[in-house]
Amino acid sequence: MVTGTALEAELLELAGSVPDPELPVLTLRELGVLRAVHLHDTDTVEVDLTPTYTGCPAIETMSVDIERVLRAHGMREVTVRTVLSPAWSTDDITPEGREKLREFGIAPPRTRRAADPVPLTLGPTRTRTTTTTTATNATAATDPAMDAGTSASPPPTSGTEPVRCPHCGSADTELLSRFSSTACKALRRCLGCREPFDHFKEL
Repeated sequence: MVTGTALEAELLELAGSVPDPELPVLTLRELGVLRAVHLHDTDTVEVDLTPTYTGCPAIETMSVDIERVLRAHGMREVTVRTVLSPAWSTDDITPEGREKLREFGIAPPRTRRAADPVPLTLGPTRTRTTTTTTATNATAATDPAMDAGTSASPPPTSGTEPVRCPHCGSADTELLSRFSSTACKALRRCLGCREPFDHFKEL
């Protein structure tokens, strides 16, 4: 195996520049799914790729696109290997990737510590501040349109970062659907600017 060469670094950069098929605003490097490139000979390369979740339908397209790019660069044999350990996490998305998601109108996933468990929230769907909640509760008392299904929920517990609207930056948002255009995203709405938006769920 040839390791640590300039060519290997170049191939890693090329493979990392491939856009994600489901979120083409991000590259595979920015998404954090490209793990390594191993050059076994001058024209034989193996690429380690970790899916965002087991059974991700995009992994096949990613592999084909990587093979196409590296073959065009002179690689005769390209093998894309699916690596499941360590598992991919939304913490693997680069800062550049998070900013691109925000600019594209998608709320990026909140950062969590690696040792933290993956949260499973079954309670309130809104992320609101105490002041906003109090004001909304007062409005709900006089506005019959705000029934139990749309009334404000208690503010998030201390240490829980709210999901901010990528359009106006407000933390006053609500969950509309736990699944959006893809399984990794949820559909939310901003209660400030009233715009709906996708939220890249934490994993």
